Amino acid sequence: MEISTVIGAVGGLISVFVGMIIKGAPISSLNNPAAFLIIICGTFSCLFTAFNMNQLKKLPGLIKMVFFKPALHEKAELLSLFIELSQIARREGILALESKVQDIDDPFFRTGLSMVIDGMDPDFVGDVLDAELAVMQERHAEGRAMLEQAGLYAPTLGVLGAVIGLIAALGNLNDVNKLGHAIAAAFVATILGIFTAYVVYLPMANKLKLLSKAEVSEKRMIIEGILSLQAGDSPTQIEAKLMVFIPQSEREGLKKE
Repeated sequence: MEISTVIGAVGGLISVFVGMIIKGAPISSLNNPAAFLIIICGTFSCLFTAFNMNQLKKLPGLIKMVFFKPALHEKAELLSLFIELSQIARREGILALESKVQDIDDPFFRTGLSMVIDGMDPDFVGDVLDAELAVMQERHAEGRAMLEQAGLYAPTLGVLGAVIGLIAALGNLNDVNKLGHAIAAAFVATILGIFTAYVVYLPMANKLKLLSKAEVSEKRMIIEGILSLQAGDSPTQIEAKLMVFIPQSEREGLKKE
């Protein structure tokens, strides 16, 4: 569970409700099915227009990822693994790493190491892994774009909902006592549009961006380690190369170990 996402979501809801109470806005005004229909259904209708079904099928998984982030390798563990692999390769030869391939869960890592064991050209190995990384980044950007677009549509639909509500309110001026309530209810759509955009969709898109950056950094570390193994670098050289991927604050602890 990604605790920061839960804290943000709960905190956002509490902030709005408590803010409404402090300002004296009636919570009952949120009981407005028309506003929810315009904002929620309207936003997703826009997404269906903007993206194809294959892309939209991935949306639930992306939202789940924000709350349950995918497991990534600890960079310290990757560093230790590459040092171990380099020691085996220098002692027994690169072919000795074949027994280690099946122990690696990451398909990207496993593919790269297999190509090295098969004796493929270093430039070819690097190009293949770089291409796979670029495709992954494009896929991440495509998924993130759906939430970013939802964040753009929702506030505008909120304005649309408010205008519709005002038309309904002004269309019936006979009962002045109900006019104020009707006008207040008209702006519920605006609240929902802004809330869903800036508290839900756009923050989720940013969280996915951060998760993508973390995965890209991990994959670049793997590429560097694999190419170093292929080049026959010593464990000390590999450690020096891969240490740059580890934050400075964590390096001191690794050195002490």
